[in-house]
Amino acid sequence: MNKERPILAITIGDPAGVGPEVTVKALSDPGIYQIARPVVYADRCVLTAALRACGLETALRRVDRPAKAGGEAGVIDYIDVGVLDKQVSWGVVSVEGGRAGFTYLDRAIAAALAGEVDAVVTAPLNKESLKAAAVGFIDHTAVLVARASLYQPMTLFVADTLRIFFLTRHIPFREIADAITGPEIDAALPHCIRYLGHLGIENPTLAVAALNPHGGERGLFGREEMDVIAPAVERAKRLGYRVAGPVPADSVFHQAREGRYDGVLSLYHDQGHIAAKTLDFHGTVSLTMGLRFLRTSVDHGTAFDIAGKGIVDDRGMVNALQVAGQYALGVKARLHL
Repeated sequence: MNKERPILAITIGDPAGVGPEVTVKALSDPGIYQIARPVVYADRCVLTAALRACGLETALRRVDRPAKAGGEAGVIDYIDVGVLDKQVSWGVVSVEGGRAGFTYLDRAIAAALAGEVDAVVTAPLNKESLKAAAVGFIDHTAVLVARASLYQPMTLFVADTLRIFFLTRHIPFREIADAITGPEIDAALPHCIRYLGHLGIENPTLAVAALNPHGGERGLFGREEMDVIAPAVERAKRLGYRVAGPVPADSVFHQAREGRYDGVLSLYHDQGHIAAKTLDFHGTVSLTMGLRFLRTSVDHGTAFDIAGKGIVDDRGMVNALQVAGQYALGVKARLHL
């Protein structure tokens, strides 16, 4: 067993969703304890309900601080956050669920900022519950950016050997082309290179995906590649960055998975999501880069429709824990914090 295992703070997300179940299921995998010392931020009543729903008899051990986590297979170490004294109704939006999910995250962030844990691994929150609880934030990203930004935060998807950044995220499809500007790409490329370096990739090569079919065919199918993307790539090259593109989107993700590129800058949400989720729907891991610590997450929602049934697939959480265990200490050292 690795003697230097990172301490991972796990937040179970909204207690009415599948987060508690994917957490207890994932922590029944002995392999997790070979690479990390997990500690769960939750309420005991929620963990007990999740174990019952999944038909698991894993032991629960309350600890008063992360350093007390033993990292022993068969035991879930947890910090009792003290929000709930009984399980909320599965699959129901509620003030209590929103407040609890936010508090689990808030406590884990505080522990990471204090150096008590090496990374944070999150299960999904529910936006409606957060709104009902009036906590002042609508999702994980908003909380993390407000509390823990070091550089410009960016989402990085990891699926197998494929790594995908996103230039734009949650905007209507009609607005995508206008949102892809030279200054936006100029700002994003150095961060992408920096974050690949934080993962231990020396002198990384980044590809920028094209927007139009066949990369625009020299203006036949659109001019964004000629007028915006290619000039930004050339400016980055002149600054010494190893950047390629625009590379047609129907080939760039395959080429990156094959090793030609260390990462891809996807121009919009579905362009990168489709590539990652087609490759590994259940196993894609979301990393938030640019924080004062590494954060990984499952790439799915609260799935209220199946919550409490014990049938949720836990591969996303297993992979999120494995990725955090693999990179947490290295990222922490490279951030020089």
